[in-house]
Amino acid sequence: MRDHPHGEQTSHHTDVWTGRASNRVQWLLALGGAAIVALGVELAVDSAWTSGVAPLVMSVVGCIAAGLLVLFLTLGFVHVALKVDMECLEVRCGHIGVPRRRIPLAHVAGAEFAPHVNPRQWGGWGYRWRPEKGTAVVVRRGEGVVLQLWDGHTFTITVDDAESAVRVIRDRLRPGATAPRG
Repeated sequence: MRDHPHGEQTSHHTDVWTGRASNRVQWLLALGGAAIVALGVELAVDSAWTSGVAPLVMSVVGCIAAGLLVLFLTLGFVHVALKVDMECLEVRCGHIGVPRRRIPLAHVAGAEFAPHVNPRQWGGWGYRWRPEKGTAVVVRRGEGVVLQLWDGHTFTITVDDAESAVRVIRDRLRPGATAPRG
């Protein structure tokens, strides 16, 4: 435990801003992936193929591999979580938090509110990169945060209450906004 001098804030809820965005449509895609895996298992267990073992094995392996790929890629981007603390911001995707990206606030030149981020602009859902636009984590259509980094790149995140996130990031970027450590 730490001793806090009289009058010092002991709650940490103001030091960290968190937000997230989710996409329920991707659950349907994940269900489709699970159905493809089930088809592969069904073929393996209850097949009456008379044309040989090789086509059966190829069908089973193909169904299971394609189904798992669809399942894990969609579950990886069902939601995105953004956390902004006094030193950095962290973006985590999906239920296991991978892919994850930490950006120190010292690398951020500015933050802008984007009222209309569309997956079509980025080529779909997920972790995206386009040479003319930068990098993005897009899980749904709607508002987002666009970070301008000091290296000239941009990073876009779709997140609920993006205006609030932009305000918090801008406040933390001001000189003297962080307390000296001692």
